[in-house]
Amino acid sequence: MTPEKRIQERLERLQTHLKREAPILVDVVDRYQQLDKVAQGMGLISFGESYATQISWWPMISILGTFSAGKSSFINSYVGLPLQKTGNQAVDDRFTVITYTPDEEVRTLPGLALDGDPRFPFYQISEDIEKVAAGEGSKIDNYLQMKVAPSEALRGKILIDSPGFDADEQRKSTLRITDHIIELSDLVLVLFDARHPEPGAMQDTLEHLVKGAQRRNDSSKFLFILNQIDTSANEDNLEEIVSSWQKALVQNGLSAGRFYVLYNKHIAVPVADQNVWARYEAKRDADYHEITQRMDGISVERVYRIIGSMESLANQIEHQSVPALQTALQAWKKRVLISDGVVLATALVGGLITSVVAGYWQGLSFNPPWLASVVANKALLYGLIVLPVMAFIAIHFYFRKLFAKSVSKSLSVGSTGDLRAAFKKSTAPFRSLFFSQPRGWGRRARKRLDALRDDTDRFVQKLNDKFARPSGS
Repeated sequence: MTPEKRIQERLERLQTHLKREAPILVDVVDRYQQLDKVAQGMGLISFGESYATQISWWPMISILGTFSAGKSSFINSYVGLPLQKTGNQAVDDRFTVITYTPDEEVRTLPGLALDGDPRFPFYQISEDIEKVAAGEGSKIDNYLQMKVAPSEALRGKILIDSPGFDADEQRKSTLRITDHIIELSDLVLVLFDARHPEPGAMQDTLEHLVKGAQRRNDSSKFLFILNQIDTSANEDNLEEIVSSWQKALVQNGLSAGRFYVLYNKHIAVPVADQNVWARYEAKRDADYHEITQRMDGISVERVYRIIGSMESLANQIEHQSVPALQTALQAWKKRVLISDGVVLATALVGGLITSVVAGYWQGLSFNPPWLASVVANKALLYGLIVLPVMAFIAIHFYFRKLFAKSVSKSLSVGSTGDLRAAFKKSTAPFRSLFFSQPRGWGRRARKRLDALRDDTDRFVQKLNDKFARPSGS
């Protein structure tokens, strides 16, 4: 099966599922395919790729953090089942995708259940793992597992429990998957251990998560949670610990995201001072309520996110990718024209000097002794004209390719696709040097993006009509 056929079947299966789960998104898949056509025409993505496969169509919550930060205890509390093993040491070194089942039984399925199912956000993740760690792609069960549980809290969403960041033998692959799930998630909970709030103990997590959040334009989806705060109740220094923790985050560059404190009320030991404990309980209950409210509301956020992502991609193609390619094409054209001028000037000056030294000029008249015989011999005359032209063309295409390779180094792979591949397509042999627009970009492509933006507005208005009534009617 060709890549084009495979991606088409995958999108059709996605639409079949969405008809039952989120009907408004069925038409959005079609619009993503229109966006694909623009990007494929430009060379940003291949004909076997789709932007629709680069996002999660399911509400997705990731729970990340250090070992012993209480991730598993938090999940068990939220789903109301003893689903994940708990403990102070590393109890699970794999990513666990947790989802709903109508059956009464909790089941654990292998990583292949995720890697081989295009409905889940880890479809063919083994190929990405293989790219960063040769030989590891075939060991997908070492990285992923899926658990299904009969918890109403899971209905309509996916929960992902991550291994800790502190010590992992397959570190590169683990971080690759972590980046993948952060990118796809609607909500990211980052848990820290309140018993070790100082920067040194959580430096690794800060480096990969906090600084990553700082660079993102969707950092509001990060919730930072200082867990097991009940351990500070005896000293009654809640505010001091929280202040120290927030300071550590700010020092690492974090200026967005929400901050919370939690503890597991089922295993916490109350302190003697009831006023102190009441204060801790009130803070914990208020924060837990706000966190779970965000978790329960991501189905709505998911729909807006998917529609907004489509518009964002359309804008990035027109206002970022196209200008970047235009700038690169202009630089490439300038270098090629200069090289052509230098080659022609060198050839003319060299020929002139040679003819003067050889005595072919009589005043201002060019009269070499072999001129008459060359003019009389058409084949010789043809060769004398054609060979230099062919040599110039060969030199032109050599420098054309050389400068294209040089200029492309300033381009990279971004959210809209591979700018280098698009530039290569725009500088293909025999494509005119004087085309100022990238290959595949023009009035038709621009009209398609305008239509997509109009459709996005209609989708958003349709959603607003469902969830909001400003008129009160």
